[in-house]
Parts: sequence; C-alpha cells; structure tokens
Amino acid sequence: MSSAVSIRDMVVTYEDFAALDHVSFDIGAGESFGIVGESGSGKSTLLRAISGLASFDQGTLSVNGRPYSGRSRDKEFYRTVQMVFQDPYGSLHPRQTVDRLLLEPLLIHGFDDIETRISRALDEVGLGSGFRFRYSHQLSGGQRQRIAIARALILEPKILLLDEPTSALDASIQAEILNLLEQARRDRDLTFIMVSHDLGVISHMCERLAVMKMGKVVETLPAAALEKREFSAEYTRQLLVASEGFRRG
Repeated sequence: MSSAVSIRDMVVTYEDFAALDHVSFDIGAGESFGIVGESGSGKSTLLRAISGLASFDQGTLSVNGRPYSGRSRDKEFYRTVQMVFQDPYGSLHPRQTVDRLLLEPLLIHGFDDIETRISRALDEVGLGSGFRFRYSHQLSGGQRQRIAIARALILEPKILLLDEPTSALDASIQAEILNLLEQARRDRDLTFIMVSHDLGVISHMCERLAVMKMGKVVETLPAAALEKREFSAEYTRQLLVASEGFRRG
C-alpha cells in the first residue's frame, strides 16, 4: 500500500513548549487512521500542522509523495486534502448562505458544472436543494456539520482530516454523521485522519491509530488491538479505562 501521508520527525513549538515532539508515522492510501490522547496531547495541533493552519518548525510532510514545508500549501494540496472541524457553527460563515459556502471553493479552484456539483454535494450528505439558500443559523447542529462535510467533499479530495467531527453534537446525531462519513469514504475511496478523545468512535471508524501524550506518539497499533487489550503502553491502558468508565456512567 502506497503512503497517502508520510510524516517524519515533525516538531511544532510555541515559545519554549513543544506541542509536537518529533512525531513520525505513515498512513496508507485509503486507510482510516485515528489519533487519540487526552486534552493537550497534541492531536489537534498535528492536524493543523498537516493542513497548514499551523506551521511546523522541523521535520517533513509528504502527501502522495509530494513534500510540503512548514506552512506553505498550494491549490493542488487543497484539492487533495480537506478538513472538517469540531464546531460546525464556527467553521461556517454566518453571513453566507449554504449555496455561497459551497460555491466559493468551486470558484477558487476553477470548477465548471457548478449547479450539478452543488446539488450532488447536498444529496450526498442527505440534505435536499431546499437547504441551498438557508443561513447556518437556520440549521441544526447536525445539518451544519453535514454542510461542512459537503463543503469538504465538493472539491473531490482524496484525504479528509477530521478534528473531533461529532463531539459538538448530540449522541443521537453523532451516529448519523459517522455513518455519513463512512459511506463517503467507501464511495470515494478516501483516506481519513481522525482525531477524537472517544476511543469508541476511533475503534469503530479507524483501522489503525496513534496514541499521543505530551506531543509524542506513545505507540501505533491496529484498532482491533484495543478490544483485545493488545497494547504495550501503560498510558494506552489508562486511556482505555477512562474511556470505558465514562461510557458506563
């Protein structure tokens, strides 16, 4: 399996604090890869560094074999890599209609057949054309996240970065959004990199995962190893116990 994303010795520092401390891993094309760890472990910083929202000070990033530096990204990168954020309200412009939100990336990247693409994007996320001229404040949290996913998919990327994509949603809506993402991955043969504090979500959605603590990767393991308790790091065991305790409560 060829690598869709390859990271070597990535370092991100804020003043004297190492938010990422020599992080390395490879993600295969078409793989769904999870990143777990407690708050402050560096999960979201890692996604932001991959996406270009945060610069990295040292190390290398390659996407489909093409190297990228600390912060600079080009149009080809954004055609290939898109991100879905945790808070769908914060990531959608409140003064733009759904139509405008979906139109903008198409115009930037010079797509034609815009009408067809917008209709298809709304259908794919389970929303009809009746939503095109609504504003984000007229939508529920789940509908807003569906629009955010439609906007990410409309450029036909191959890699989706997912930063806690369901944690701001009600439990009943979370499963719908996860199923929608899983269907999109199958239909489009996407590669996922998914950050979550919820080990249950990661073990359901991902084939492999990296466990992060204080900016470092503690271990990388198959998701199936979580259920079988086949891991080597004590920190992974603590995360699993904390996650199960929370779910039982």
